[in-house]
Parts: sequence; C-alpha cells; structure tokens
Amino acid sequence: MAAMQLHWDIFCRVIDNYGDIGVCWRLARQLAAEHGRAVRLWVDELESLKPLCPSIDVSLGSQSWQGVEIRLWDEIMVVDRVADVVIEAFACELPEEYLDAMSQLPTKPCWINLEYLSAEAWTDDCHGVASPHPALPLVKYFFFPGFSAKSGGLLRENGLFARRDQVFAADSPSQSLHVSLFCYDTAPVKALLEAFRESPLPLVCHVPPGKPLAAVAAHLGGSGPWQLGQALIQPIPFTPIDDFDQLLWHCDINFVRGEDSFIRAQWAGKPFVWQVYRQDDGAHLIKLEAFLQRYSEGLDETTKTAIRRLFVAWNMGGNVASAWQGYVENRQTIARHNRDWAERLVERPDLATALVNFCAAKV
Repeated sequence: MAAMQLHWDIFCRVIDNYGDIGVCWRLARQLAAEHGRAVRLWVDELESLKPLCPSIDVSLGSQSWQGVEIRLWDEIMVVDRVADVVIEAFACELPEEYLDAMSQLPTKPCWINLEYLSAEAWTDDCHGVASPHPALPLVKYFFFPGFSAKSGGLLRENGLFARRDQVFAADSPSQSLHVSLFCYDTAPVKALLEAFRESPLPLVCHVPPGKPLAAVAAHLGGSGPWQLGQALIQPIPFTPIDDFDQLLWHCDINFVRGEDSFIRAQWAGKPFVWQVYRQDDGAHLIKLEAFLQRYSEGLDETTKTAIRRLFVAWNMGGNVASAWQGYVENRQTIARHNRDWAERLVERPDLATALVNFCAAKV
C-alpha cells in the first residue's frame, strides 16, 4: 500500500474567508472519490468548513464526511500515523511533532507545499522544485496550480462539464440579466450598485451573506431586497460548496474573488469579473495583470478592452459605471470566449490527478 501512496494528509490553516478551506476540501474529496486515497483533512478552524459542508459537527475532533476524515488541528494534536503523502497547503507550516515523526520513518513521505494559484510566468519554473529541510532528512516539493502545461493544473472534478451543460440545456431564457456578487469588502460596491441603478435592462443581482451583503447594506441601508431602477438587489442564503456551481451556471455574469470561486467561475464558462485578494505590497496587481494577459490572448481589441477596464476598475478603482456598461455590451462575445477558454484549460490534467502522478514519480 505504501507504493500506492494510499494515505494522504492535507493540512490547512484558515487565514480568512473561505478560499483556503474551499480549495483543500475540494481537493480532499476528489482524491478520495476519484483516486481511492484515504485522506485526512487537518483544519484549525472547523467553523469555516461548516458553511461549505453543513453536515459536519464543529464540536467533534474527528469525523468523516464524503469519504474524507476531518481532523481538528489544535495545540494538543497527537500524531498517530504519518501519511504517505503530506500536503502543506499554502505554506501553513506543519506541526513540529508531525515533522519529527516524518523524519524518523525509513521511507520518507512525499511532502508537498501546495501554493496559491497564479498566472505569473515564474511559477512554471518553480513548479516541482525540491527544497531540502535545513535540519531534518526531509525534502519538500513546491507544487503550483496554474494555467499552463508546465503548471500543476486546476481543480476540476470528473463530469463537471457534463453536469454544467445539462443545467444550461434545461435553463429557460430570462428577460433579466442575472448577476452574482461575491466580493471582498474592499470592492467598489457602491459604484457598481449605482451602475446597476442606471441599467437599461432588467437586472437581478444575487448577493450572498458575509462581506458582499454587508457592503451592499452599508450603502443601501436595511436588509433588502432593494429595487434600484430596473435592478433588483436580492440577498440569498450562504451557498454550500456543492451548490455554488449551480449559482454560477444560472447567472449571466459572476463577480468572484480569491481562488476557489475564481476557478469555478472559469469552469462555468460564463462572463466573470475577478477580485484578487489584496496584498499590502501590491503583489495582487501583478497577479491580476499576469492573468489578464494570459486570459485575453487572441481576443479582438474591443473585447479585450472591455474585460480589462472592468477588471481594473473593480480591483483598483476608476469609472466602474462606464466599465460595466462596456462589459455588458460585449457580454455575448465574452461568453463565447469564456467557453473556449474553459475548453482549452480542460485539455490539461486537473490538479488532483497531477498531484497523484507527481507524487507517484517520487517513490
């Protein structure tokens, strides 16, 4: 069984929001369901997993759901077993007692540092690079998700596109433009709402709880729903991870943020606007530019400009109303581009498969 690398441990520290735990939960489930791995997900904050997987009990230190053993990662962690593959998600740093246990094994586990997603070219050169531990007989490998053939790919379950296309085929045409708004509280929400107020088309904006709804309520007051001209701003319940794709598939334009919803919006094949997680040193703007360059390659200048203007205005400020109008006017062309973009990405191995293959080669 060791040669198969049957046992996998994924360690996740929740920084904020749901991006880190969303990626780890999707990966853990896919490794179990599609690759037959015995996966333990160690997470330091079960309360952040609960909205994504409402069935879990946050009072339990150990439980299993959807083929994954979920463990609370706290200060009194007991190392009862070291896995064949150990994933340190987003440089969360493994517990010292677990590292010591790894180092004492005659056959060392395959240790992976799963990095954040970026379209920057340098990540291709760093993907798969080995980093020996300075004091222990262990080697860690850096694994970069990405959009190129040299990267580790993107999270994508088997059959995702077939399920998506069934929903598309069953959807009835709507006279309204449906928009989902999933953003950080730093987004220029007020400017976007004012643009919605001037919409010449009937519009329904679906706003989940948390930071998106708080930003809307701070501008409009009350708890909604709100009618702004022809635009209905509609609060919705929090969407568990298994239902989030459905929301994206049913909407015409999706505002997304961070990493997990960003990837799902691309698989949806619908026009989307990405808000990058803000970093103090401005590194998020470099990530934004790298993605825009890769994503817009081959587009005509009119469509490319419409996409760039709204992405930049949404992340950096600017004339959101004008950028929104240009994006809506070009949404049909953007929608076709997004379907083509998703079809090109799906030709490459998904992240879980790439991880399995990479680790198998390290035995």
